Amino acid sequence: MGFSAFLTWTAVWVAILHQLHQVTAFPLHAAALNDIPTYSDSTDREWRMQVDAHVKEHLATILRDEAVNRLDKLGKVSDSPEFLQRTFMSPAALRAGQLIRTWMSDAGLFTWIDDMGNVHGRFDGMNSSAPALLIGSHMDTVIDAGRYDGALGVVSAIAAVKALQKSGRLVDYPRPIEIIAFSDEEGVRFQSTFLGSGAIAGTLSPNLLQVKDKRGVTVSAALQKLSFPGTKESLFNLKYEPESVWGYVEVHIEQGPVLESKGLPLGVVDAIAGQTRLRVSMKGSAGHAGTVPMAMRKDPMPAAAQAIVAIEELCIRPQQGGSPATVSRPTANKGGALVCTVGEIASWPGASNVIPGEVTFSVDVRAKDDNVRELAVLNMELSIHEICRNRAIACTIERKNEAKTVECDKELIDRLSVSATAATNELFSLTGVQTTNEEPVPTLSSGAGHDALAMAQLTKVGIMFVRCTGGISHSPEEHVLDDDIWAAGLALHSFLESDLPASFSA
Repeated sequence: MGFSAFLTWTAVWVAILHQLHQVTAFPLHAAALNDIPTYSDSTDREWRMQVDAHVKEHLATILRDEAVNRLDKLGKVSDSPEFLQRTFMSPAALRAGQLIRTWMSDAGLFTWIDDMGNVHGRFDGMNSSAPALLIGSHMDTVIDAGRYDGALGVVSAIAAVKALQKSGRLVDYPRPIEIIAFSDEEGVRFQSTFLGSGAIAGTLSPNLLQVKDKRGVTVSAALQKLSFPGTKESLFNLKYEPESVWGYVEVHIEQGPVLESKGLPLGVVDAIAGQTRLRVSMKGSAGHAGTVPMAMRKDPMPAAAQAIVAIEELCIRPQQGGSPATVSRPTANKGGALVCTVGEIASWPGASNVIPGEVTFSVDVRAKDDNVRELAVLNMELSIHEICRNRAIACTIERKNEAKTVECDKELIDRLSVSATAATNELFSLTGVQTTNEEPVPTLSSGAGHDALAMAQLTKVGIMFVRCTGGISHSPEEHVLDDDIWAAGLALHSFLESDLPASFSA
């Protein structure tokens, strides 16, 4: 074939592909349309329906089947052979980070690990200097965890970007996209949440580097053991500048029963409850369990027990109005407006025949109203100190973490709602589910703190919730339906598509 003939045939095929693009109303990229149904004597409408089904099947392979498989794989990466556990800078956390990097690379992203162990994957888009869209969640877990908390947000983000990349449309994205798998959100090891996202947002105090875990290892030492700098300078350098970020989006399991009760797979968050974490230490006098008379003991264990019951009472019937020191009008706490948890308690020396010399316990306080939360915490502190004085016990209360209530961005709420509605309708259409809900994507508030809580100090944030079975979380029983994982990925994919130039949008 001569060169002129080659050019002629090339022009003909370009014209044909252009016409097909006009008929189907979406781009015909070979990567997305392998084995596309052949155009035959059937009507245009029938052929378009066949092509549309082919594309949906292609998307489902990435957004559902592959995502489910990857969540299963990540759920097996653990520091314990008996249960799932990945904490900050643990061997399993490092293995999980490397696995996530391979998936990011597979989606066409440039990857790296920063000095706080966060895993990043970035694509610069059409304008590398434009403010970036950040998408993420955390890769650490609680002890004896489920496999979806945090991980679903990371895997869904990678799947959505990969779907764009495979369809050839990622190159047309108008700004950089950066996926971040945060190294620590749960705060299990150092009892200080958001080490990963807090470093990016610039909210971590340099003093945090000297906080110790139960073995006496500091954050700085834990980092340096793995060849990270672990210095104030490196912590400062992790902070993103606000002008470099367009916004932050997070996909997360609901960790509650509302979506399941409504029979709906997705919801959008309007606000995240504020939270305070306390560490209470009570010191008395250790002694022999059989020789020290009861009247002569300075036992911190009964003091701790009394304090824990007092905390519960303050949260069941919180006081309202006036000064925390003088108010005396308890009211019923309805609808979970205030929740308080003592989730950890330890004694020293911790022997059955020894009166403990010291007892420490944690307190987690959350409320959607910052004034309610702050008043409750102040009353707890007053009550605990009074109990210690009455029992001649030394007492210290340390505020380990404090975060104010965060309002999600109105624009992101609206855009996520539109995308989640389209995904929900698609899921119901494919599965034949009928619903009587007038609102296919409800707006919810989050009682759980997410990385968005820290990222809100840097940029506008939006969160999409995914239904979880029984509302169970932080447990091996945590479960998300495969089709709901698909819906979450499809919604995020739709969200990204809405930013594409009109001529490339599906």
